[in-house]
Order: sequence, then C-alpha cells, then structure tokens
Amino acid sequence: MIKWSKPKIKEFQTTLLDWYDSNRRDLPWRRDHEPYHIWVSEIMLQQTQVNTVIPYYQRFMMVFPTVEKLANAPEEQLLKAWEGLGYYSRVRNMQRAAQQLLNDDDGQWPHTKAELQELVGIGPYTAGAIASIAFNQPEPAVDGNAFRVFSQLLEIDADITKPQTRSLFEEAIRKVMPTDRPGDFNQAIMDLGSSYMTAKNSDNEHSPVRKFNQAYLDGRLDEFPVRSKRLKPVDKQYFALVIETPSGFLFQQRAGNELLAKLWVFPLVDADQLKADQPELNTTTIIKAIEDQFASETEIQTELQFIDIPIVNHTFTHQKWHVTLLYANLQKQPDLSHFSGKVVPVEEFSTLAWPTVQKKLWQAFKKRQIQLF
Repeated sequence: MIKWSKPKIKEFQTTLLDWYDSNRRDLPWRRDHEPYHIWVSEIMLQQTQVNTVIPYYQRFMMVFPTVEKLANAPEEQLLKAWEGLGYYSRVRNMQRAAQQLLNDDDGQWPHTKAELQELVGIGPYTAGAIASIAFNQPEPAVDGNAFRVFSQLLEIDADITKPQTRSLFEEAIRKVMPTDRPGDFNQAIMDLGSSYMTAKNSDNEHSPVRKFNQAYLDGRLDEFPVRSKRLKPVDKQYFALVIETPSGFLFQQRAGNELLAKLWVFPLVDADQLKADQPELNTTTIIKAIEDQFASETEIQTELQFIDIPIVNHTFTHQKWHVTLLYANLQKQPDLSHFSGKVVPVEEFSTLAWPTVQKKLWQAFKKRQIQLF
C-alpha cells in the first residue's frame, strides 16, 4: 500500500511538520502535554466542532481541574457540566475511568496505547492521541480526519465504516509517522483535515501537502474516503407534557437504561407505543388516553390541550424524535407521592442537567401563541 520511498516519506514529514509549526491552531488543550487535558478534549471533540468545544472545555476544567475532582464529582454536577455536548455516556465513562486511575493506578497515567485502552471509554483513537501527544509514543490517532487525509494521500480504497479498516490505516500511517514527533504529526493531520482537506469545501489546490496527495494528482478526490451509506435514523413520535403548577413545571429524570439517562425532561409519552396499544385512537381521543395513562402512573389528574406549536424535531445517531407538546395548567399543587419526578420553578431550571431536545422543547413552549385550543 505504501509506495513512497524513504526520501519521499522524509520529505512528507518535513513538509507537514514545518507547516504545522507555522500554522498550528492555538487550542487550550495544546498548551501543555498533560494527559488529562488531552483526554478531556478528545472525548469532547467526538462528534463536535472545535469552536463549540473550546468554551465547554474551559468551563469543565474550572469545575474539574484534576482527575481527582472528576472522579469524586456528584453525578448531577457531572451531567450539568456536560450539558449540551450530548452522548452523556461519554462523561459517565470518563468519571469511571478517572476512578480507575485513582483506585488501580494510584493516579498515574499509563503510557502505552494498549494500557490506555484498558480505561473505561478510551478507544483506539483516543488512546493513540494520548500516547503520542502526552508520552511521545509513535502511535497513530485514526479519526475521521485521518481516514480522509490518508485515504486521499495514499488512495486507500478500504471502506472506513468497517471496523477492520482501522488497523489497515494504522499500519499505513506508522510507515510515514516520524518517531521523534508523533504527537505533533497526529495534531498536524488533525489541523490539515480541518483546514485544507475538509470533508466539504476542501482546498487541495493550496494544501501544503498537495504534491503528496495521490487522489488530487489523479483527479479522484471524490472517490475517497470510501464509505458505505449510513442507516437512516429511526423516526420516533413522542408527546411532551408541559404541566404547569403554582410553583413550577413537572419534570422527570430519564431512567438509567433509557436514551438520555439521568437527564431531566418534561414527562414524555411514547406516541408510537400508545397507538400500538390502542390502534383506534385518533386526534380527538388521544389526549384522553394520555391523560388516563398519566393519571394511572402518577395519580395526577390533568386536562391536557394541544397548543399552537410546531412539532419539535431532534436527531440522535440512531433515532429522530418528533415531539408534540401538550399543555396543562394545574391550579392546585399536585400530590407528587406517586410521581417519579419533581416540580421545578423556572428560576431553578439552570440547576438541572437538560439534554438539547429539552432545551428545544422549552424554547418552543416559550414562543407559543397565547391562545390555547
């Protein structure tokens, strides 16, 4: 697969690292080689743009400046610090890994990729990034940028969605990676993939490594990387119950085995399940069915109404939610002894760990038309 001569590999390394030395991005986690900083940033950067991550990273470090602080944090504080980044299992795994470091390794970070992958939630990419940047280990960090960059540079036509392809790329990258600056090499590839060799609107004509880009030289850029089509997210229909009381709104915490586990949302009713259980339901009767179901589960009586708000849509990796809001105003404070949640005053909303979809629901509700029907 690697057809480059040793002089060409050396020229590529020099060209790439010279460009990186002059153009590297000034990112807060690059100001030292602390593995904790690298780890947190890399977990945050999964599925999230750099500019979005920077303020999250800075706030997170203020709250959890050390592995010890992270390991001992209350879950509510942990989820609140992560709020808006999504994929909350990541920060839960980070806390478990921090606890591993303290309990099993006396707070000392392992230096090798294999040992790093023994920590909860650290996969091959993150382990490669930490090993190379923090400990100068010659390990590739193969993420979407690396797949894109090297598939074009070397015209690698393996499907990057298949798990076995990662090892193929790692083997190829090791052959062109310098042993003296592996961390800078990996970070240069990250910067290259987010500037000249982006997934959209790339500028290969002015790329510092254009002379090494075989796909560019052959006019085949649109063929790389090879990626099979992703499955479309499954559509899910929900009703969100916006139930106002004299002292605030009803919220429930999602169960630990559900999507958005342990985050706070308006009570949600699975519309698909409701209709499957009662196929005769229609627009007129569905509210009564929801009221009855909610009352049977919580012993709270409501008079729900449709409100003039568009359906709120939110896409997760494997699901796309379509949420219809229903509203009820309880004139008396309800008995919450059978309700698996709590009443939260508006002024205390900021204390709850909310998923992005809940933020969308609240924003949509605030913009509602005054007239209810």
